[in-house]
Amino acid sequence: MAAISPTPINLLFFLLIAAAAATATSSSSSELVSELLSLQSQSKSGIIHLNDHLVSRFLTSTKTPRPYSLLIFFDASQLHDKSELRLPELHREFALLSTSFATNNPDASSLFFCELEFKESQSSFSLFGVNTLPHIRLVGPNVKSLKDSDQMDQGDFSRLADSMAEFVESRTKLTVGPIHRPPLLSRTQIGIIVAIVLVWIPFFIKKLLTSQTFLHDPKIWLTGAVFVYFFSVSGTMHNIIRKMPMFLVDRNDPSKLVFFYQGSGMQLGAEGFAIGFLYTIVGLLLALVTHLLVWVRNVTVQRTIMVISLLVSFWAVRQVVYLDNWKTGYGVHAFLPASWR
Repeated sequence: MAAISPTPINLLFFLLIAAAAATATSSSSSELVSELLSLQSQSKSGIIHLNDHLVSRFLTSTKTPRPYSLLIFFDASQLHDKSELRLPELHREFALLSTSFATNNPDASSLFFCELEFKESQSSFSLFGVNTLPHIRLVGPNVKSLKDSDQMDQGDFSRLADSMAEFVESRTKLTVGPIHRPPLLSRTQIGIIVAIVLVWIPFFIKKLLTSQTFLHDPKIWLTGAVFVYFFSVSGTMHNIIRKMPMFLVDRNDPSKLVFFYQGSGMQLGAEGFAIGFLYTIVGLLLALVTHLLVWVRNVTVQRTIMVISLLVSFWAVRQVVYLDNWKTGYGVHAFLPASWR
């Protein structure tokens, strides 16, 4: 069979079709970007609330490469009461990341921040293969299967918005910029505090000159010393830095609470307070014996209080050692000379 040679009319026809297809594709992409910008402008934080329909429109039904990337925060309102997941806090940090990116990059239209709620978008959760929360995914322009999109590691959530920004910058060529956190106090609140301080200063100076301030009260210093001691031995700073919860819900029985977690890798707030309370008892008894008991002239009373203090201190230290053995699995025992065995 003889080959059909293309005529100038056929070439012109094919060129027109190719140009029309390219124009339609470009128009479709620009329409999607415009729609995303419109949805973004409707949100105060700039986060686009997605559902199964919008996921299909912007991701699964579009051809790659797309002219944009989507950073998606997966949420579940029914799990907001689970303090160990920290979903509300992470969502606030995600919103802070979105507003900071918009502030630092006002003309950017290649990255959009989105959220998916489990009850509204269970099909989309299945498409991404999301089974655990918290979860953040970055869907790049060339991603075809949503399960192949970049996932943020669970361990990277510790630094909140800063970790999210590093994740975006490491996966894209974009620069998020500094995180703009709101001030702790507004200008009005600062003005009120300054006014109160200015009014209070003359009264404080008068009391200071007459030695009538709370700084001259020994009870204040005693209370402060006890508080600092308890703060030091209870691991409160560890709980604040690591944002450790006071207790956990038992996975086997949701009606029960877990106050002591077995394992040296984690310490709950209730554990630290319990240990701090026991140590504080020992410290107060030691202060009682060394500073107050010496003023008691009755020898019988002295000996009775001394014996009670020793017994209570022994019990408190024994409880601390027992809890340490239970958590770590290492035994602590007294050293006995070989000749005693």
